[in-house]
Amino acid sequence: MADLPTHTIVFEILTRLPAKDVGRSKSVCKQWYALLSTQDFVKIHCSRSVVSSNQRVLLIDDLTCSVRPIISNNNDYGPSSTVTFPFHHQNNDVSILSHLNGLLCVCLNHTYELLLWNPTTTAFKRLSTPDSHGFYINNLDAIGLYVDADDDYKVLHIKRRSGVLGVYVYSREVDSWRNIPFITRQEYLSPHFNWSAGTFCGGTLYFTVCECWIGCTNVVICFDVNSEQFKEISFPPVPSNGMVQGVLVNVKNVLHMFASTGMFEMTIDLWTLQGDYWIKVLSCPPIPPISLSLWCDITHYVTNGNWFVMTKLGKLFTIEMDMKPFECFYPVSWFRGFKGAVFVQTIVSPSI
Repeated sequence: MADLPTHTIVFEILTRLPAKDVGRSKSVCKQWYALLSTQDFVKIHCSRSVVSSNQRVLLIDDLTCSVRPIISNNNDYGPSSTVTFPFHHQNNDVSILSHLNGLLCVCLNHTYELLLWNPTTTAFKRLSTPDSHGFYINNLDAIGLYVDADDDYKVLHIKRRSGVLGVYVYSREVDSWRNIPFITRQEYLSPHFNWSAGTFCGGTLYFTVCECWIGCTNVVICFDVNSEQFKEISFPPVPSNGMVQGVLVNVKNVLHMFASTGMFEMTIDLWTLQGDYWIKVLSCPPIPPISLSLWCDITHYVTNGNWFVMTKLGKLFTIEMDMKPFECFYPVSWFRGFKGAVFVQTIVSPSI
């Protein structure tokens, strides 16, 4: 270690600091400010920050926003700290659509504008343009946030407007939108199909596409972020005699799906994608009967192997599993009645 240059030692130490401490360190001197602002530093710091112990839960309740650490040994949240939105918003206005490496892609519901926001650094970037790009409509559009081989953060926006389809990619590097072709079955663009948000894993964005009827079509659409080509793969072979929902999860860069099926009694299986085929990992005991008005979403699963399933109205079910823990959490839209997301604290900027 004594033979290493001082610059290298400082670099190695600073890339291991918490994100907020990196922000404070920029004020030490001009040299540190320049070092901590380089893309190389941000990339390495981010790679060392994406660990379960650095995850936080962001909760939004009307006009307030708070961030809490996750206490894995008792499946609860730690003390909260208040976060002030750096952008103008209205009551119950901010919806979180996607996240990656500390960046959140959010929508302002009163204006339909898309934004990239880092809640740790408070930096944000509006993605809307005068030519109508960057505006999101719930239940019609789909969003996926990803980073390509050139380390450019991008947003894929699938827009459905009265039978007219548009697929657009926003690049942080060039700060602009462009249109790309959608080459797969056009019927998936019908409002009868519900598109999930994109889940980024291994250079591909994955979307579940489910027809809004019992026993109908369910598929997974894949978008290769470097070739910008779409393809379709099958859904896991789950029973189709009830409502079907697939929740995609990136676990250590391997795609998994929680596939839930049923009507009044719901079952959930965990599948993993190998090539273009799904392999069942395990099944959980049936969740106690619940009414359709309380239909469940997977919220997060924790390091002790438990799964948490939450109803739309906030009732929480705990499913104890005898399995090897994954040491990660799944980010969702609702936590105990609050809107929010699980994210990691990084210094990744929403703009260049």
